[in-house]
Formats: sequence, C-alpha cells, structure tokens
Amino acid sequence: MTKTVVITGATSGIGKELVKIFANEYKVFASYRNEKLIESISNVEYFYMDMTDRNSIVDAVEFLKSKTNKIDILINVAGCVVAGPMELIDGDSLREQFEVNTFSHFDFTQGLIPLLENSKVINISSMSSFGHFPFIGPYGASKRALDILFNAFALENHKNIQIISIKPGVISTPLWQKSVDKNEKTLTNCSGYEKEMEFMKANALKNTDRGLAVEKVAKFIYKVAQKKNPKSSYTVGKDAKFAQILSLLPQDLVNKLVKFGMRARIK
Repeated sequence: MTKTVVITGATSGIGKELVKIFANEYKVFASYRNEKLIESISNVEYFYMDMTDRNSIVDAVEFLKSKTNKIDILINVAGCVVAGPMELIDGDSLREQFEVNTFSHFDFTQGLIPLLENSKVINISSMSSFGHFPFIGPYGASKRALDILFNAFALENHKNIQIISIKPGVISTPLWQKSVDKNEKTLTNCSGYEKEMEFMKANALKNTDRGLAVEKVAKFIYKVAQKKNPKSSYTVGKDAKFAQILSLLPQDLVNKLVKFGMRARIK
C-alpha cells in the first residue's frame, strides 16, 4: 500500500524539493498559496492553505480528511522571516511571525492528529532557534517556540506520533530574497541601525547563493523520514552545528562573542 506524506510550503525551496523526492515512492499532498507556482508532478495532489488564515487551515485539514484516512509523514515547512532591531519591530509583525512559523503549524498538526497515529511529524526549524542571532529575534523565537511546543506534544501523546526537528544552517533558497522584500521598510528606514541593516540585507542576498544546496538538505530530511527510530533533533550544516555548540556556553559569554563578531564584521 502506497504511503502518504503531507508537505506544507511545497512550491519553493525545501518544500518544493521534498515534493519531488517523495513523489517517487509516496502519495504526496502538497500545500500552496500561489497557484502560479504549482508544477504537474505524478503522485502529487496540491491543496490551498494560507498560514495566516485559520479558516484556510481548517479547510485544508478537512480536505485531507476527505482524501485519506492515514498520513504516514507530515512535514511542516512553510515559514517567513521578520527581521530588524527588537526596539523597532511592531507588535503586529511579531504576532504575524509567530502565527506563520508556530501557531499555524500547531493548528494544522492538531487538526490532523486522527490521521497521524504511528506516524512522523517533521518540523523544519532553524539554527536560529538556539537563540544567539541578532536582528532576527522574532524568527529565532518562533522556531524555538515551535520546537518547545512540539517536544511537549512528543512527551505527552498516546498515539505514538514521533516528532522530529530539523535545524538547518544557511540554505540556498528563495527565502532570503523573500525576507529582504518582506522587511524592506525596516531594512531601509531604521534610524540608528543603518550600518547593521545594510549588512543584514547584503548578507541575506549573499546567502541565496552561498548556503547549503537545497537538494542536499531535502535528501537528508528524506533519509531521516525513513528511519524507524529517528532522533528528536538534527542539525544540518557546519554553521548549524557550531550554533548548537555555542548554545552550550554561558549566555554572557555567548553574548560577548556575538557582539565581538558583529563589531568585526559591521564597520
């Protein structure tokens, strides 16, 4: 019997690549928001879902329940980045960050629990969840919250649902350009932080080409999904592993190291 995988954020970056890989052996249900980005792929059925709209999430859950009575793997990929100095980020942007990166995934997963017994839920977190990356505090916090909420679920649930967090480092995906576009107002109108924002923008655009190949990361996630007893957390990339090691040091020391690094790079 063909197994079933559900992938959110499936029309670009990691999600798009995961769809291609899983479609070789699985029935894939893939979420989209922009219909123009849908590709015709065998074994793939697309469904609309807007991560900022709870009614859309409820509709997506009902659609999947009408299509299958079992989901073997759920991969929560969709996300966005809110960037800028914490003193200047408005509350609405902060709430949107958590709505897209945290609450939407929990709402979606919670709705699908009846179909997930003895299954795997894989969340695409980030090395920023380790908490020492300046000017992307909302993003890191939303990913950390995602990890904490789902780890609690892993400890509590009675349905043998395995929860796996994948924490990649920098990946070559459209997310970087999207993040620059989304935060353009903050990046260009940030009194007192002009140098830092110029650096952030330039660095983000460089990451579009210099990060890990998205194909490599997707293949890693696929391998993890095939494991009978996967670990609860994986880091992907040397930068992510370094961030994990750094997180084991005292916070005051980490802060000093990060500030020193910032002064050396931003002039």
